[in-house]
Amino acid sequence: MMPNYKLYLLSTIFLVLLFNSLSSTGQIVLQDKKYHVDTKAFSKTDSGTLKLDIYYSGKITETKPTVLFVFGGGFVMGRRDSKLYDQYFNALIENHYKVVSVDYRLGLKGKKFPSPFNTSNLKAAIDTATTDIFDATAYLIKNAKELGIDTAMIILSGSSAGAITALHADYNKRNATALSKKLPRDFQYKGVISFAGAILSYHGAPKYTIPPAPTMLFHGTADKLVPYNKVRLFNRGFFGSRYLARTFKKNSYPYYFQYVQDMGHEIAGSPMVENLPDILWFIDSYIIKQKRYFMEVDFKDADKKPTFNIPPALIKR
Repeated sequence: MMPNYKLYLLSTIFLVLLFNSLSSTGQIVLQDKKYHVDTKAFSKTDSGTLKLDIYYSGKITETKPTVLFVFGGGFVMGRRDSKLYDQYFNALIENHYKVVSVDYRLGLKGKKFPSPFNTSNLKAAIDTATTDIFDATAYLIKNAKELGIDTAMIILSGSSAGAITALHADYNKRNATALSKKLPRDFQYKGVISFAGAILSYHGAPKYTIPPAPTMLFHGTADKLVPYNKVRLFNRGFFGSRYLARTFKKNSYPYYFQYVQDMGHEIAGSPMVENLPDILWFIDSYIIKQKRYFMEVDFKDADKKPTFNIPPALIKR
């Protein structure tokens, strides 16, 4: 059964207001004088020029594994250089990774919010964002030598709408869909790190033609914005981290899934501060060393309360 539309609408409005307030807190601050950022334009669209920021230490031509990051904001807002991602980016740079944070077109901006019975706007927004991520990836591959990109070590990561996009990028590439045709046939992403993401499918439960990249999933069990498990109507559904973890386990795809008891959409952001050692361990173990681990972490902090909630009074109206 699909979720209540009124709750979804209120949740989306709340998401917009939250990201609007957070996005005004400033830009990424590099914590070491040896860290640098270069900005490049990678695509011209009907909405304008899309850019990406490359964060690195040393010389940009030094080849390193790269985390391609997709920001959150409900497909209506957000920034590639938001201070929300400050600690995450700095930790990755410190541990000898490049970070590429990218623009993408905000497909729900100015559009009607999706309803349980009409997800066409949401699907179009996801497809548009995924297309832009593929354009950014194609740019990195084409300019790999001068940008110091190890094209065999590009790792997708994203928060909320960005996590949805990251999961869809790997999903489309592994299934060789029409969207992914602009990337080289033999190219695959090396890993995915998802903070409260999901896959929207119009063809039943998600299935992979070839095994997906090793995937790290974080999700709150009480998330009301991006489904923790799934919402489904006939052959269409939105499949969250819980459902994807079961799919990975059933098919012996390496994965790491941390589900945070009683927490909501806070988990779209908090692991980028609180779980940095886990993330670095995942990259080293699953991606660099190619360990075939199947790991689930049931986590609860008894002293921590959800902060990302829809007020009950609003739901009753």
